[in-house]
Amino acid sequence: MDFQASTTSRNIQPSATLKLNALVQEMRAKGHDIIGLAAGEPDFNTPAHIVDAAKQAMSEGCTRYTPVSGIPQLKKAIIDTLLKDKNLLYENKNILISMGAKQALYQALRVILNPGDEVLLPAPCWLSYKEMITMCSAVPVPIHTTAEQGYVPDIESFYEKYTDRTKLILINSPNNPTGAVWERKILKEIAEFAKEKNLLILSDEIYEKMVYGDAHHVSIAAISKDAKERTVVVNGFSKAYAMTGWRLGYSSGNEKIIAAMDAYQSHAAGCPNSIAQYAAVEALNGTQKPLYDMVQVFNRRRELMVDLINDIPNVRCFEPKGAFYVLLDISPCLNMKCHGTPITSDMDFAHLLLAHNRVSAVPGNSFYAPNCLRLSYAVKDENIVEAMKRLKEFVFSLD
Repeated sequence: MDFQASTTSRNIQPSATLKLNALVQEMRAKGHDIIGLAAGEPDFNTPAHIVDAAKQAMSEGCTRYTPVSGIPQLKKAIIDTLLKDKNLLYENKNILISMGAKQALYQALRVILNPGDEVLLPAPCWLSYKEMITMCSAVPVPIHTTAEQGYVPDIESFYEKYTDRTKLILINSPNNPTGAVWERKILKEIAEFAKEKNLLILSDEIYEKMVYGDAHHVSIAAISKDAKERTVVVNGFSKAYAMTGWRLGYSSGNEKIIAAMDAYQSHAAGCPNSIAQYAAVEALNGTQKPLYDMVQVFNRRRELMVDLINDIPNVRCFEPKGAFYVLLDISPCLNMKCHGTPITSDMDFAHLLLAHNRVSAVPGNSFYAPNCLRLSYAVKDENIVEAMKRLKEFVFSLD
């Protein structure tokens, strides 16, 4: 059959992370010893009390369709958590449960954006933002930041990139892939800019619990009453509660935007998984000790990876304050050769590192971070040590 994909789908680039993970699985199936630093998920199992809640829900027959926007019990748990943690007061009409934070983000973009609208996008940023915006026939406008800035934008850049087509600001703190955590000052400035220009804000806060040292997560929705009204906050259970496979996320925000997202979801997907929702109630209302313990482990691994990288010549990294990634700058290695093959990009570096030293990492270009690699420290300590040993050997092999 002669098939030609739609124009929209032809413009979409496959996820570099998922593509690399598939290659790693293929190489492992052939017997290769690969250390994977590409995946964006905790290496912990879902805590037992959450699994038990899911089993109980199943045994009690909670296996049918739920309301499209989610069960009342989970909405209440989210509302209580937002009030306790962020001093944000919401009602049921302000909450929408979705099949993962990714779906929540996409639905928010779909109901906000018209073709040709522009989205201000501080970068580096998660690779799916650009593709989601493009799928809406809108235009991503990256606001580039540097390690010297701590990967935090300055407000002047927003004014420079603003046009009469700008509709939305999309932010992410703690940030994937840099691990930067934005302070209240810049968030306040962005909120005031959005008010001045009458823009909406979409805030991806999926890594809010993964903060280290003296870093503290601040939600832009908590900056002011106006910021709360024009912000949709997206969050979920994958990272904090090691529930990546459960596929459950949520949005909180202006009731008109949430209602539009609810209507979109009713046709695009329907209700979220019923069993996952009951498990998520326990995740929020039950003990938080597994989360606390996991964050402590991630902090130890973060320090370990950064220390080991600092001992490798010709690469450098920004010390992350949140999430579970390190952004590795490999610029000094460009135009060097690996066994005769020239390295001209981060993609070359990543593929040669995987081919010769069996370490997988995501090329930074996908994140608007050219000449960098994203490394995940959501792996066991011994794997970090071995991976950094292999990375060091790879760098020393270059000429």
